[in-house]
Amino acid sequence: MSREFPIGLTPPDWLVRNLRPQRAAPLNRAALLRAALGMTLPLAVGLAAGQPAYGALASMGALSGVIGDTADAYRMRVLNIAVPQLFGAVGVTAGSLVYGQGWLTVAVVTGIALVSGMISTIGAVSSVSGLLLLLNSVIGAGLPLPGPWWLTPVLMTGGGLLVLLLALLAWPLRSGVPERSAVAAAYRTVADLLTVSDTGDGEAYDRARHTVTQSLNQSYDLILARRARYHGRNRELTRLLAQLNAITPVVEAAPAVRLAARPLPPEVPAAVRHIADAIETGYTGPTGLRLPEPVNETGRAVDHALRHVAEVATSPDVDPRGIDDRLGRPAALGVRTARAARNVVLSANSWRYGIRLALCIGIAQALVSLIPVPRSYWVALTITFVLKPDFGSVFNRALLRALGTVVGLVVAATVLALVPRGWWDVPVMMVLAPLIPALTPRGYGFQTAAITPVILLLSDVLNHQGTALLLPRLLDSLMGCAIALVAGYLLWPESWHTRVGDRLADAVADTATYVELAFGGGRRAGPEGGDQGVDPAARARMRRRLYRDLSTIRTEFQRALTEPPPTGRRAAAWWPLVVAVERIVDATTAARVRVRHGAPPPSRAEVDQVTLQLRELASGVRESETLIAVRTDLTGPPDSVLEPLRQEVAAARAIASPH
Repeated sequence: MSREFPIGLTPPDWLVRNLRPQRAAPLNRAALLRAALGMTLPLAVGLAAGQPAYGALASMGALSGVIGDTADAYRMRVLNIAVPQLFGAVGVTAGSLVYGQGWLTVAVVTGIALVSGMISTIGAVSSVSGLLLLLNSVIGAGLPLPGPWWLTPVLMTGGGLLVLLLALLAWPLRSGVPERSAVAAAYRTVADLLTVSDTGDGEAYDRARHTVTQSLNQSYDLILARRARYHGRNRELTRLLAQLNAITPVVEAAPAVRLAARPLPPEVPAAVRHIADAIETGYTGPTGLRLPEPVNETGRAVDHALRHVAEVATSPDVDPRGIDDRLGRPAALGVRTARAARNVVLSANSWRYGIRLALCIGIAQALVSLIPVPRSYWVALTITFVLKPDFGSVFNRALLRALGTVVGLVVAATVLALVPRGWWDVPVMMVLAPLIPALTPRGYGFQTAAITPVILLLSDVLNHQGTALLLPRLLDSLMGCAIALVAGYLLWPESWHTRVGDRLADAVADTATYVELAFGGGRRAGPEGGDQGVDPAARARMRRRLYRDLSTIRTEFQRALTEPPPTGRRAAAWWPLVVAVERIVDATTAARVRVRHGAPPPSRAEVDQVTLQLRELASGVRESETLIAVRTDLTGPPDSVLEPLRQEVAAARAIASPH
């Protein structure tokens, strides 16, 4: 017999979304092994040398290396692990120098929090660097560390570099393999997109297109990280960039296939997967493609794109000319560093994030200076993790931090109560350490549950307090979550509002520019449209930027849904329009593909009408938190190549109108 629960006992949607584990890729066994060895070896060496405290400090440094060990490419691993270790060494040194100095300690740690929050806005590596800078400064300022002042940073940095060394052991044998695998994976997502493009399943197509965007973003980011140093001199890098660029026409043809509603022969996606296998293995030579004869302009577009892909992907020599035109020439390292520093100093967002983090850390440090709190540094550590401005929703992280801490304390209580200290810590760490990379992809709460017992075990090695650590750890974590929620969330009105609307308005305005660029509007276009003077590389860059921005909007949307009412409800109201804008971009790309392969180009008047209404829609979305009324009239020749685009624009404007 089924049983229904009262409505009042049904958990709210935002809570369910917060507690639901994220879908993750298969376990990375190499990362699990690195975590086990990297965190266990220092502990074992410390015990063997009769200095378990030194081993615990090195294991703490290894913990930060395990957390930062997320990159696939070996060069990125060097940046992701080594650079943050240097910032961590500076942080623990600064903190230890002001240990026990009262209000001087408060001032120094608060200042470091301001710097940490500001540099976190630069990028992924600087974000982790800022995190370790603040975390280690809090540890140094709140915990009496053994040995001279220089020993702790050396030990912690050494532990992190041990993880890096383990991560780089296979580099001589697998150099370039992660990059090739990323490009091949991007090709396979494109094959999946082509498979669902003609099924009529709009939701499946939207999911597949979003997956393609994410995969291409990841591949470009992975490979372009090496471009400033090697571009023009590294043959493999040039080939990988050319292969990524070559798949662009196939991605552009997918919307045309969907709008044509004619099934693609199965040989087409199979050919893309065949090329992906060749890329992953590094094969160069004939591909042996057997493609059916195209029967319409969409088929010609796909056929032409695939033959170009096959030629580029398996060619042993690639002409590097044109790659910069497609992707944009990178600035020199010194120029980029100076530009990033200037942006941090002048950016209002950097100052706002830094001040918010510094305020919460300052309150925590002042509070524990006035009120005796055992292990007081845990309060600031909790705030650092919860309030890291680029890590997502503060409310979400505070909730998951509290729940994850409780679960982790249960595991820690079992370990501290039943396992004798000493050499037994080594097999226990061997079991606990791999849980961190195993559970981190599942969500922040799972990561917290995995890290908590490890931290408590290492803290017990340093302080020998056993289960007496548990209650203070729980109270300090709850205190840190409360400070972060009040001083870092409730006191900042921007926390209560979703940014989906503003970002969506920018995307709509950029889409209007893309329509102009796609059909030559305003760029020496002929009397019937055409594309005289339009740079194909500029179109490609604009389309890639649009899809990247729309992917970011989807991420922001998912983040906003985890917020409690009314923020979550406001975000949900934007979702139909997010999908509508994505389909407008698709329709524009499909029309461009048709024109390039034989369809009559649209007139200048048609292009101007569509771009005008898109800009009106962008203005309407930007001016209000709620969807407002806009005109929905669109007219034009029914047989025009822009007819599907006009329909999508009309649908988007209807969604934005009150019902």
